[in-house]
Amino acid sequence: MSYIQAEYLQAPRTDGADDSAKRRQILDGARKVFLDRGFDAASMGDIAKAAGVSKGTLYVYFKDKDDLFDGMVRGECIMHLDGVFDFDHSDHNVEAVLFRHGKTFVKALATPQRLSSWRTVIAVAERMPDIGRRLYEAGPARSTASLAAYLKAMTEAGILKVDDYEVAAAQFIETCHAGMLKPLLFNFGSPPTEERIEHVVRIAVRTFMAAYRA
Repeated sequence: MSYIQAEYLQAPRTDGADDSAKRRQILDGARKVFLDRGFDAASMGDIAKAAGVSKGTLYVYFKDKDDLFDGMVRGECIMHLDGVFDFDHSDHNVEAVLFRHGKTFVKALATPQRLSSWRTVIAVAERMPDIGRRLYEAGPARSTASLAAYLKAMTEAGILKVDDYEVAAAQFIETCHAGMLKPLLFNFGSPPTEERIEHVVRIAVRTFMAAYRA
């Protein structure tokens, strides 16, 4: 039996809040290592050291580095979407709703740490397509679907006139971060100011309403 296997068998297994806290501790350490070194250069030993746990404890919670990376990606998606695209279909003030959600979305997205996570995933997506797919499904696809459902409700209420809800939702989301996301994704420039975000999102809302107001 190897040292790692022996340590794995001896590592304590916990439940409930303790389990959740330890898992979060490991993911925080993994996130730092993955973003600093990239997926290929990161080792389980580096991650254990950054997380302040033994290698054996890592293997209690995650079967290998791929599984750990996948856990980090899922965590990023949850943080990214938490409340951002939760629409109240009874709120018919579409302009205010779009402006509020658009600002929140751009602020949540346009942060250096979050974009570093996206770059790391993109770098390995070609040979680890499942991880890229999960990031897309839990992030952009879910955002678009939530907004599309709201647009459908507003169209049925006679406030909007949208023929393709998914396309209209994607158009709005893209125009909200126009000129701001790509420079950051390529590590060019600084995060946009509050004033810049509001300016761009107001244009996105105005353009959207001009195209789809009933």
